[in-house]
Amino acid sequence: MKNVYKNQKTKDLNQQRAMGKYGMVASAMNEATEVGAEVLRKGGNAMDAVVAVQFALSVVEPYNTGIGASGFIIHYDNKSKQMKVINGHSQAPKGITKDMFVDNEGNIIPHFHRSTVASSVAIPGIIKAMDTALREFGTMSLDKLIEPAVQLAENGFTVNWHWQEAIEKLGHRLGDDGRRFFIPEGKPLVEGDWVTNTNLAKTLRILQKQGVKALYEGEIGKAIVDTLQKMDGIMNIEDLNQYEVKIEEPITGKYKQYEIAAPGPPNAGGLSVIQMLKILEGFQIEKHNISSWEKYYLLSEAMRLTSADKLAYLADPEFADIPIEGLLHDDYIKERQNLINWKARNPLIDCGNPWPYQGSSNKKGEVKAIQTTGGETTHFTAVDRWGNIAACTSSIEHVMGSGIMVPGYGFLLNNDLTDFWPEPQRTNSIEPKKFASSSKTPTIVFKDGKPVLTLGSPGGPTILSSVSQVLINILDYKMDVKDAIEEPRIYNSTGPYIWWEEGLSKEIRDKLGKMGFEFLENAKTIGNVQAILIDQENGNLYGAADSSRPGSAIGINNVTSKKFG
Repeated sequence: MKNVYKNQKTKDLNQQRAMGKYGMVASAMNEATEVGAEVLRKGGNAMDAVVAVQFALSVVEPYNTGIGASGFIIHYDNKSKQMKVINGHSQAPKGITKDMFVDNEGNIIPHFHRSTVASSVAIPGIIKAMDTALREFGTMSLDKLIEPAVQLAENGFTVNWHWQEAIEKLGHRLGDDGRRFFIPEGKPLVEGDWVTNTNLAKTLRILQKQGVKALYEGEIGKAIVDTLQKMDGIMNIEDLNQYEVKIEEPITGKYKQYEIAAPGPPNAGGLSVIQMLKILEGFQIEKHNISSWEKYYLLSEAMRLTSADKLAYLADPEFADIPIEGLLHDDYIKERQNLINWKARNPLIDCGNPWPYQGSSNKKGEVKAIQTTGGETTHFTAVDRWGNIAACTSSIEHVMGSGIMVPGYGFLLNNDLTDFWPEPQRTNSIEPKKFASSSKTPTIVFKDGKPVLTLGSPGGPTILSSVSQVLINILDYKMDVKDAIEEPRIYNSTGPYIWWEEGLSKEIRDKLGKMGFEFLENAKTIGNVQAILIDQENGNLYGAADSSRPGSAIGINNVTSKKFG
């Protein structure tokens, strides 16, 4: 276990660890966690709390999520023992073209230029997903759950260090309206400043009165479309009208005595986490010291194997065949395990061919992209007094999204279309009405049929590494949930380069360096895990928030009959 947390900027680290008997909420922003906790205290269930947290985060973490976001929610009903995924993923407008990310000479347009324009904006799904989830699994009205967010937007709150960092590092991505909010009169907001967002408060009030149809059919949607079309965007009001949220079955898989459940394709994260854990299972990673080079070697090679398969095969299942059965087949897993040789970084690691393991003659895939890390997105989760669980990973894709803020409405639009590969004719290339392959992985873990853990993380493709490593730390190394989150993580994709967090020893880096890996010069924060451990024996809930953001976990130890709102 590390002696220091990854980010000492969080002033009250005690607020990031909590125990509760009657419920738990964890998110990346303390103000949002407090909103969710109050919902639980006053009789709301887990889904009610998650909906309230999403709207609160729209105010207090607007550069990572908001009205223009997309996301996935996973829900467990303790009475029926049923799990469902509410798919609020963003969708490509019907008017896009397959070559929109290449120039007239066929060259890929640089990422900054293709990600800060109106044509990068996908149809946002998170608000319709929240409304659908609330109707199906919640108990409270949408207008009451929006009200705390309205109060935050109207009355204001204090800017924290995470806001300051986001503006300093990525404020250059903002358009004029975004700059007027985040950098008023040319002066960036800094820690300690008091901020209100009256335009966003107006938007939230409209949603309270008119419901989500105001976004997908009415005033808010028209404002989005008008904004984009003035900037040569693609989306029109029919795209918003026709957007549908689906309630789906999660993908599940076994890891030792545990069952892992997460969203399936077009979400790539759940399948990838399960595959990576299956690869590692044969090596009994827990027999190696948690701070050993052996552990990090296994993690790195397993990540490379899984990332290669992810890049080759995972996409929208409406547009491509996905070898789910083959990727998780025991014999295919053994084939992948045999590429870990303990001698060096295996330069021959590529995607495998899982098709024969499910009786198909389809061709082996190709790895045509290298993943990069990200600090975007946000994750939050809740468990209620009745044992129900809701967890959501929500995002406007890049930090600051497209940089386009809807004038007069106070929220940023996503740049989710950059989740597609820029090259045409690839597995995850852009097509009209297609969903991009996403790494969002809100996860629930079961043992003997009972839930024992829920967790998730932001971070783009690094979500796979963050979720997997915290799972291993808790399930295999039996670590306290907060300590498991703070243990230094690594990430790499298919190549030799390893991203690493502060606390990873020089000895480990030197050892793996001799085995052919290359480490970035400086440590980098990887992900931001929020987790709740469910102790089925004593009935306690243990929650934790990651120190890489100013979030918190709040346990509920007393309840009131007074209704929320």
